[in-house]
Order: sequence, then structure tokens, then C-alpha cells
Amino acid sequence: MRMLSVVAGAAAALLFGAAPARAQPLIVAEVEAPGINCVFAPSCIITVNDSVGFIPLPYLTAPNTAFLQSRTVPGAPTAGKAGYLYRISLTQAAGTADCLGGLVLNFGPALRLPFKPGQLADVFVITGGGLGTIGLKSANRFGDVIVFELAKSLCLAGGPDMHNTSFFFGLAAEAASMTTSAQIFASGNPPLYTVQARVPAH
Repeated sequence: MRMLSVVAGAAAALLFGAAPARAQPLIVAEVEAPGINCVFAPSCIITVNDSVGFIPLPYLTAPNTAFLQSRTVPGAPTAGKAGYLYRISLTQAAGTADCLGGLVLNFGPALRLPFKPGQLADVFVITGGGLGTIGLKSANRFGDVIVFELAKSLCLAGGPDMHNTSFFFGLAAEAASMTTSAQIFASGNPPLYTVQARVPAH
């Protein structure tokens, strides 16, 4: 994963258009669904909005089977905050592909909240009650850009497999969403793949 970390730093620099600032490590909390819903709505009942950005891996058996899922959770008026969740998925993919290491996202300002009772955090990972098998090794901020590195590489393992995906990981912000270009970093050549994602407007 050291090579992927170097690639991630290069991707952060690319999104900045210059050398990135010193990394600011973010606090990551592991949480469970549906308990995390209560952070965004006093009723603990939420409505989500999903979109996908396809990762253009070149040697898949079928196109548009590797993707980044963006999930937004509009905040209730009394809560005053919205959730932004992401999942990197190879569940539908087959063929040959480089292993994926994580996501580089120009996210902008985020809120530090008690995603886990008694623990303030910047980022949450839904490790229970939802999809996924791979968590986060780290999340580091470079100005507006955040680099999310997976705990282990996400690689193809034969044909489609519902387990071949990261957990949902996310942050909270006060702004409405917009679409932007993000980067998925990988172990091969090219080391970066551009993908569409949704982030808070900034």
C-alpha cells in the first residue's frame, strides 16, 4: 500500500494544481447502521439520494461495472447538516483490473460530529448493518482535498461478487451538493482514474 499512498499524494497535488499542504490526519470512527441515521435526523429516519460515477478500468469484461457510489443524506431542518457517503465497488465487475487503493476528493469544509456516541470524529465508516468488506486505513486532509486510503486494496477476484466493495464511508457538511471530478488511485498504469462524485458546494 506504500506505492498507493505515494499515488494518493500525487493525486492530491493534481487536484490542488500545486504541491499540497502538509497532511492533516482526520479522526475516523467505525459505526453501524441504522444508528448512524440519528446523527442526521432526530427521528432517525432518513431519505437518501444515490448516484454513481463509473471508474474507467480498461480491461473489464463489461463496461460500467466498476463504480464510485455517492450517497447524500439531506439534513432535517432541525439537524442542520447533511451526510455525504461514498462506496468504491467492484461487485459487478469481471475480467482484469488493477487493484484500487482509495479515493481523492475535493470535499471542502466538513463538520466534526459525534458519529459514535461519546466520540467526535471527522469521518465515519459503516462497518455493521450495511454493504462492504473493506474499511479505511486513513483519511488525510490537504486543504479542501481529502485522501481516503482503503485498509486493503480492492481487487478483482474472478467474477462478480457482492462482497467485493468497500464499506460506505462519509462525512457531514452544511452545504447543498454539487457534482465534481474525483480520483480513484490504483496500483497500475495509469495510477489514477477520474470519476464523478458529489460533494458539498464550495
